[in-house]
Order: sequence, then structure tokens, then C-alpha cells
Amino acid sequence: MGGKGGVGKTTVASALALAAAERGQRVLLVSTDPAHNLGQQWGEALGDAPGLVFRSGRGSVDAVEIDPGATLDRHLAAVRETMRQMLPERLHSQAERHLTLARSAPGGQESAVLERVVDAIKLGLDDYGLTVFDTAPTGHTLRLLSLPEQLTGWAALLLRNRDRSERFAGAMRGLVVPRQSGSDEGRDRGDRELRDVLQRRHARFALARDVLGDASLTGFLLVATAEAMPVDETLALAAGLREIGVAPVGIVVNRRSPADDGVLLASRRGAEEAHLSRLRAALAGVPLGELPLVAREPVGVPELRALLGRLT
Repeated sequence: MGGKGGVGKTTVASALALAAAERGQRVLLVSTDPAHNLGQQWGEALGDAPGLVFRSGRGSVDAVEIDPGATLDRHLAAVRETMRQMLPERLHSQAERHLTLARSAPGGQESAVLERVVDAIKLGLDDYGLTVFDTAPTGHTLRLLSLPEQLTGWAALLLRNRDRSERFAGAMRGLVVPRQSGSDEGRDRGDRELRDVLQRRHARFALARDVLGDASLTGFLLVATAEAMPVDETLALAAGLREIGVAPVGIVVNRRSPADDGVLLASRRGAEEAHLSRLRAALAGVPLGELPLVAREPVGVPELRALLGRLT
């Protein structure tokens, strides 16, 4: 699910996860939005690991709220341990300063979220029938979806450069440096460890890129309200998705005003039709469903079930 903040992505994601579970599927529901409200939607306390929020017969929903800070801390701890093994002790304090800076570097949180998205993709493919991502607002989501392609190329470049530097270093050692078995063995072990890390990360990014770009596995559902700014942002999101090879599979227009419940709402309904006309014209051929404005906030399983029954 993707769209402007506040249009009801979490509600729609939860309703569709519930529908799939009631059809007997095991569903993994993942929030990548730093401003999580998935737990409130289900009335459950959620964390950084999947927790059961619904079960019906063979179907179930496990939900998780990705914690970018905790993910980044775990990643930096692993990097710290690797650096301590590979670097001489005199460089440990310098490496520690770099890691401290990396904690607040631009893009660090997004990279951490991507790590957990890849984990969720793999977990979903292995253990679940359906994985539903409730994403952050538009700009964050587009950056997140473009990262796997960028980082796959980056990791491949690092591996190629590593190959060249290893061949050059090996040739120079053979020509001008007397062999010292102990130091050679330590250096070779460090080289192998670094190569293993790069290869694992390349494989992870490639998995995310391939799954997200495979229309037989993944579909992106746009969520909007029938207002000027959400429609503008939805059209921008659709264009951004197509640029990275992800085609929208549907649109859900949430909180549609009724036409037969007073002058004010009827007037709003008329204004909404103009915005929806723009949406339909720009995204012709993409299925569009509507959810009505409801009196009660759709929180909890009964309300989600009732909302899903109104999806036209």
C-alpha cells in the first residue's frame, strides 16, 4: 500500500490482510512507516518481530512494526565486531568514531528499514501465503523502493573492485614482499570475510529488487482520498513507481462522502467527483474501488470486516 500520509493506508492494508486470512491464508502484515499505528488498528501491542493479531481456522495475520533505530543499532554492532577483527588495535578508536557518525548519517534509517524489508520479503516467501506492506508516505516509499536497484549495483561494483585489488595486491606481494605465512594467513582470512559480507549483501539487495519488480509476485496498491492534494500525490507516486519498473495494480479511494445525507456532504461529493475524474483519466485501466466515509473509526476486527464489505 502506498499514498499520501493520512489517507488510510494502514486501514486498507489491515482490511485486505484480514480478508486474505479469512480465506485461509497465512498473512504477514508489515508497517514500514516510522509513525506506526498498526498496533492501534488491531488493538495489539506490536514490536520489531511478527506477532499474531488474528486467527480464523487455517488463516491468520502476523503483524510487525519495523523499528529503524533498533535495526540500525544491530547492523552497526555487527560492523563494529567485524572491524575489530579485521583492523589493527591502533585503528579501533578511529573506526569507532566513524561508526558513531554513521549512526546519524543521512540515509542510515532508510538503509536500516530496507534491511528489515528484505528480511520480511524472504520470511513472507518462505512461511506465508501473502505479505502486505503498509508503507510510509509517498516520498519515503519511493526512496525505499529505489534502494534495492541502487544498492545491488553498488555491491556488485565493490565486488569487482575487490577482485581487482586482490589480484594486484597478490601480484605485488609475490614480486617484492618476502612471504610471511602468519601475516598472509590473517590478511587472506580478512579478505575472505569481507568478500563473504559483500556477496551476502549483494544477494539480499538482488532478492528485494527481483521480487519488488516481478509483477507475478508483487502488486502496488495506491490509496487516496478524493481531494486535490492526495490525488496530486497519488499521480506523482504512480509516475515514480513506473520509473522504477513497478506498475500500480489498483486504487482504493477512501472516505467517500455520501450523496444522500445532507447538503454539506452532497456538496463535498460533487467536488470529489471532479478529483476522481482526474485520477481515472490519468490512470485509465487501473481498477479503482471506493470506501465510504463511516461514522466510527474502523479500529478492530469487526470494524475492519464491515469496512471491507463496503469495498465496491
